Amino acid sequence: MTTELERRPSTAIDDDAKHSYIGLWLLKKLDLKPEDGGMEMPVVVDGELSPLDEHLQQLAVDDLVSINAKKGRYELTKKGIAYLGEVIDEASDLVDDLDDLETDEAIHEIRSRGLDVYRARFLWGWFEGEFDDLVLFQERRGVTPVERMWAFYLTGDAFWNEIAKEITGN
Repeated sequence: MTTELERRPSTAIDDDAKHSYIGLWLLKKLDLKPEDGGMEMPVVVDGELSPLDEHLQQLAVDDLVSINAKKGRYELTKKGIAYLGEVIDEASDLVDDLDDLETDEAIHEIRSRGLDVYRARFLWGWFEGEFDDLVLFQERRGVTPVERMWAFYLTGDAFWNEIAKEITGN
């Protein structure tokens, strides 16, 4: 039996983890007001947002979002709001505990606690808003070429590999 990483060795994380993190990214966008960086996600996504479709559908199956048929968009459910709150608390605690440490010290501390370093790095950036604008994220990090169709960047491998660079030192 081969793992997803063995089939795609250039991928920083497996598809299950990536799907989970994309779901968290979408839940945050659905929770925030548009003026605060949030988004309305239509039930019928256009070509530019098409990579998000399966992730939104899975969030609906998991009862984290529901379809508001009248408005034609996805909305958070009570279960989704509760889950988002739990993850926000997890991320907030992580940031509070490790904010004063240098990156290498924080990674060592996370590992010594037996935590998933990649998850911790993702939650940190997610909580702090680093990943809210994925085009700006790429520009700040000097990624070339910049993928302006951010949904493709979010669901592809390049974004996740970029996050992993800090952890692996590559």
